[in-house]
Amino acid sequence: MDVRLDGRTALITGASEGLGLAMARKFAESGANVAMVSRNAEKLEAGRQSVLSSLGGNTVKVEAIPCDVSRADTVAEGWAKVTDAFGDVDILVNNAGATAIGPFLSHSDEVWQADLDLKLFAAIRLCRLAMPGMAERKWGRIINVLAGMAKAPAPNSSPTSVSRAAGMALTKVLAGEGAPDNVLVNALLVGLIRSGQHERRHAKNAPDKSFDEFFEPQRKQIPLGRIGEAEEFANMACFLVSDAASYVTGCAINVDGGRTPVV
Repeated sequence: MDVRLDGRTALITGASEGLGLAMARKFAESGANVAMVSRNAEKLEAGRQSVLSSLGGNTVKVEAIPCDVSRADTVAEGWAKVTDAFGDVDILVNNAGATAIGPFLSHSDEVWQADLDLKLFAAIRLCRLAMPGMAERKWGRIINVLAGMAKAPAPNSSPTSVSRAAGMALTKVLAGEGAPDNVLVNALLVGLIRSGQHERRHAKNAPDKSFDEFFEPQRKQIPLGRIGEAEEFANMACFLVSDAASYVTGCAINVDGGRTPVV
């Protein structure tokens, strides 16, 4: 199947590395214009250059737009920059976020608020900005990138498991409300995939071990028996935001090698 996104414009948050960067590359290779959004301007521009270098003769537009999506004021400013540069936004991928987990009693209000601002309110605010135009044009695609713990929260998994579960509920609400206007909203639940945050965790905690050695206990819990690659996640995302997935909405799809115990 040749999945194409020609003529579409995508906004991807958390796009400087890992899953976001892989999606930016895949979408651009499939013909979409891409607004790459993240907090770190330097890393974001480096990511943009890597996307451009992979395109060859493709003439799509790819822009790096630094923005802290955890704050309402900067979300509004970032959205204005995206629409000034691209016009309409057809595809929104809410991918910003890093795993924050620990015992419930160890988390202060500030920890909870920071996690909700980055993972839940960022998606709420961007969906609120994107959906009216999508509805008017009768075409839109939204992906909320969540985690398997949204479906199967374990002890010591807050605040991420809670904010991600809220993101799954948000996905279902928006799918129902967007459906009459052909605005399709789905969630992709990530498992153990080679990405920036996992590489930093490895470097911080066990620099004397290889990446695979460090994550060996988690790998053993994956039925497919291996760590996923960001490109594999991007392939599923590209399908979901294309016309090939025109009858798929309100789903939360595990992209985790079978690790999550809940369908």
